[in-house]
Amino acid sequence: MDALRLIKSTRHGLTEARSVPQVLAEAWQACALVEAVAMVVALELTESAVRDGTGCGAAEIARAVAEAAGHAAACVGRPPDDGAGPSRAERLTLLVEPAGTVRELRILVQETAEALIVLACGAAEQELYWRCIDSVDAAAECQDLATQLLRAVDPACRELRSPTVDWQATDTADPGGVR
Repeated sequence: MDALRLIKSTRHGLTEARSVPQVLAEAWQACALVEAVAMVVALELTESAVRDGTGCGAAEIARAVAEAAGHAAACVGRPPDDGAGPSRAERLTLLVEPAGTVRELRILVQETAEALIVLACGAAEQELYWRCIDSVDAAAECQDLATQLLRAVDPACRELRSPTVDWQATDTADPGGVR
């Protein structure tokens, strides 16, 4: 199955998850898919670099994305086997458009991190809280690396900035928050 289609179905699954176990299962699916897609991108970039005689810098970044996604998946933890068949990552067979796929991966990683932050904020137990926070940290690294990878595979994205939130940016002229 095409990577873009799998990414979109994973984003949909993450959006539809309503319970803690569902969100954790979908977050794991997302991280595992990002890892698998990044490895396929790395392989294709390596083959292209060997064929064209160019450097493998982008392939190394793709491998780093896969490693960060694997770490995020390990932090979330593989869900108990529900008998639903292979994971979405195991159904990956095709990568049609590397730049578009990496662009969608960045969005998937961001949405996964957001879902895990919501879980962490409502966690009643420390173990769940730290699983989510550790996975969010790994996802943040993954997203930064995916941004670097997108710059490397898509010349139109050279000026792309990492979608980080500046927690320090506040309106100092209005310390009371009233406008």
